[in-house]
Amino acid sequence: MSDSLNLVCPHCDAINRVPANRPLLEAKCGKCHEKLFVGRPLELTEQTFDRHASRSGVPLVVDFWAPWCGPCKMMTPVIAQAAKRLEPRVRLAKVNTEKDQRLAARFGIRSIPTLAVFKRGQEVARSAGAMDQASLERWIQSAL
Repeated sequence: MSDSLNLVCPHCDAINRVPANRPLLEAKCGKCHEKLFVGRPLELTEQTFDRHASRSGVPLVVDFWAPWCGPCKMMTPVIAQAAKRLEPRVRLAKVNTEKDQRLAARFGIRSIPTLAVFKRGQEVARSAGAMDQASLERWIQSAL
């Protein structure tokens, strides 16, 4: 068992090593001094995605979405609530497939919303389509 956990700062993208015995919800970034868990999904881009997906010690759940998509709009409050409820066990994030088309193409996103779970940079689960709160949380738990 490791005595520390790497966490990527949602504000400045710095990698922080947090002692395992420290309460994660209270942990702050060593660079910008902001909280490492913010209770809302991160907005990731092609420039920030790999750092958060591969360098964090907690699983990353990514919502690939587009602003014109009705089911994606329905998922927005569901993803936000999941971030509040599931942090610090997982980190939730969103990728706008309209702005980051190369990132969407890299992961073969063919329909939206698509949810994917990443552990240490590797995709371990994927689901396409909207879900309600209970279904989303069950799906995340089964993917972990």
